[in-house]
Amino acid sequence: MDTLDALLREARPLPGHRPWPRYAVTADQWRAAGALPARGDCTLVSLWGQGAPLTPAVHLALHEEARGRLVVLSLDCPAGRFPSLAAACPPAARLERAVHDLFGLAPQGAPDARPWLDHGRWGISAPLGAREPAARRPANDYAFLPAEGESLHQIPVGPVHAGIIEPGHFRFTANGETVVRLEERLGYVHKGIDGLLAGAGLAQAARLAGRVSGDSTVAYALAFAQAVEAASGAAVAPRAVWLRALMAELERLANHFGDIGAVCNDAAFAIMHANWSMLREQVLRAAAACFGHRLMMDCIVPGGVAGDLDAAGATRLRELVAALRPRFLELVDVNDNSPSLLERTVGTGILKPELARRFGAGGFVGRASRREMDARKRPGYAPYDELAFEMPVLNSGDVNARLWVRVQEVRHSLALIEQLLASLPPGPLPPATPIAVSAPAEGAALVEGFRGDVFAWVRLEAGGRVARCHLRDPSWFQWPLLEAVIEGNIVADFPLCNKSFNCSYSGHDL
Repeated sequence: MDTLDALLREARPLPGHRPWPRYAVTADQWRAAGALPARGDCTLVSLWGQGAPLTPAVHLALHEEARGRLVVLSLDCPAGRFPSLAAACPPAARLERAVHDLFGLAPQGAPDARPWLDHGRWGISAPLGAREPAARRPANDYAFLPAEGESLHQIPVGPVHAGIIEPGHFRFTANGETVVRLEERLGYVHKGIDGLLAGAGLAQAARLAGRVSGDSTVAYALAFAQAVEAASGAAVAPRAVWLRALMAELERLANHFGDIGAVCNDAAFAIMHANWSMLREQVLRAAAACFGHRLMMDCIVPGGVAGDLDAAGATRLRELVAALRPRFLELVDVNDNSPSLLERTVGTGILKPELARRFGAGGFVGRASRREMDARKRPGYAPYDELAFEMPVLNSGDVNARLWVRVQEVRHSLALIEQLLASLPPGPLPPATPIAVSAPAEGAALVEGFRGDVFAWVRLEAGGRVARCHLRDPSWFQWPLLEAVIEGNIVADFPLCNKSFNCSYSGHDL
């Protein structure tokens, strides 16, 4: 079973999973699947669990990028344990720890058995599994990995930070100013999303999905909607499909403008932060005027969209692009001709291409390190198959490369908005397609958010309520890489490296 095809020939197909197949596997087949990403045959998309009242099980999604094929493998866990994949597939490590915390399913042979999302404050263990009472643990009861050597010292940062960013703890081991090791502790904004989604109606579940990470509300709502539509077989009106893409590109624009400015700010270029923030504000105001909400929350629903774009809105968006493009080019020119900015960003925080590939780094993080992956193209979804855009890919993998991939994506998003408006199917928009499910059904979707690929998997009960839903943020695979890129850099460059990744705390902590 040294290839995915060989493994699938021996696995048992399971019906009712769309648009990609799902297979039941044995423990040996599960282990074999975990070895495939290390060889480059495919990429780990996600790993998640399920508990009562469903059969205890773990699921694994793999993406064979060369063929644009995604498969889901499932292993029943009647004894409450499963073989760990983390030794062969390091990006699975934190996902396995989360499965153990939430469902009580133990990864056997895991290289790291520490809790991840469970900080010992719940009063129970395995809240989505056995729900056993558990004593509360002290906040400092977490064993950070040791580092030994002459003249080493530790610098604890967080979980509470300056400003209004979310909480996360960073434990630096340094030799003077040089970082020897960084270890993260996350989970402080765990919200119980998995538990809240179980049993929810589709309307409430869609609202929850759109709030997993507020800056990616369109991406999450779209991924959830596409997964539900795949499971139910519901068709979406062509105009709604194109409006969804329009919202997604506006979200991408706003976040990239904000991130470029924030990188400038962490390089002590505050005036450019202000200028890039003004472009972001223009996009948010246009989104509010056209779709009723600055972040476009609750605008995408299973079966369609919540509202149409009128002629005045389309005109406003055309005017927005016309106003943004020349100002954007002016600011890019300033960035590119500022030695003080380049001195801080070029050669700082280098992510090696092999590491980006092995962890399946999505979005600008992966594409700045030679990983050619964009879910809009592979596996792809409408209407992007009818639109012309490139996938900017760089090789250097440093802060500057992550900044410039964003710059190139802004160029393409501006052009995509023009294409979407020019080819938007004529109105009026029909109501969202009702979702009808007469028997249990399952669906999955992979959507390109501004950070990278957002994955959604859903199991619907007869009648349409959610039996189980799993949502995976690209930050799950990017946070570990931030630990890697800061090594050998100075402590003062951490904010710059951190912002060049801009991982989501909320999207990760579920």
